[in-house]
Amino acid sequence: MSMAQRIQDAWNRQASWLIVLRPLAWLYRLGFCLNKSLYAIGLKKVYKAPVPVMVIGNITVGGSGKTPLLIELVKHLQQQGIRVGVISRGYGGHGPFPAIVDQNSTPSEVGDEPCLIVQSTHVPMAVGANRQASIELLLNATQLDLIISDDGLQHWALERQIEWIVLDQNRGLGNEKLLPEGYLREPKSRLQKSTVIQHTRSADSERNMHLGVGEPYLLNSSLQGNWFDVNQYFNAVVGIGFPQRFYQTLKTLGVHQFQAHEFPDHHEYEIEDLIFDSNDAIITTEKDAVKFKQLLEQYPDFSTPIWVIPVKAILSPDCYDLLKQQLQQIGIQFS
Repeated sequence: MSMAQRIQDAWNRQASWLIVLRPLAWLYRLGFCLNKSLYAIGLKKVYKAPVPVMVIGNITVGGSGKTPLLIELVKHLQQQGIRVGVISRGYGGHGPFPAIVDQNSTPSEVGDEPCLIVQSTHVPMAVGANRQASIELLLNATQLDLIISDDGLQHWALERQIEWIVLDQNRGLGNEKLLPEGYLREPKSRLQKSTVIQHTRSADSERNMHLGVGEPYLLNSSLQGNWFDVNQYFNAVVGIGFPQRFYQTLKTLGVHQFQAHEFPDHHEYEIEDLIFDSNDAIITTEKDAVKFKQLLEQYPDFSTPIWVIPVKAILSPDCYDLLKQQLQQIGIQFS
């Protein structure tokens, strides 16, 4: 287990030994506050895009359900006639950046989440660490009414008109400590300054979402004769920020017999990562599947079935009502 995975596990367990990292958390808070202040007083430049920007992010390290939410919002906006585009950091991609993401882009070039977003929505999208450069590249390629920033909540160099924070109620805020003692990127007081979308099936807020599970599908196109059986044994391969959510999804499906194989978020898979002592089928997430698809193209003789579990963000009606209201306030009307 890597050091990053050990710390992630300690965060999830709220291990007592994390207190030894408190001095580093103090330094993190000092650096964070100083950087934010430099933007607030104008010593660091803030970029205002020619079109409104909406940021969807979180204050925690690891998965919160942000990507499914973004995909659902993009589809909803497209249905309403809004010309929406997306920008992202492109974690896991090697560039060159900034880069336009299209159907032919690969996770090694632009990152796994951007590939999943574009494959799911066909939305105009650009990636790169420099958000201004990504926006300018995107606007040079197409006309847009709104840009959604995938993550970037703490990217103070980008002015935004709307902020949504996804909060996974099942995972919560852990020990409520900042990095690296806890998994908070910002103090929990940040939740009072933006729109918070609770990710849970038992929300105490009208603004909530949960993940609906779709029909499993086989990634290996050469093995279409196989059929999905919840009672069979699986190798669950997962490389996301909070793998426990995927295990809960499997149990929701009725899959209880599986061996977990966890990898770091945005892991660059090799074919050896998919070879195990048993010949049991592999079961995985859509985010991981975009990388596996690339591997299957390189190794067409790979014969282990790979089942993919799609999920969809199901939003409460209040989320859509709020979105419409917020967009109208910045001059964007639904058709």
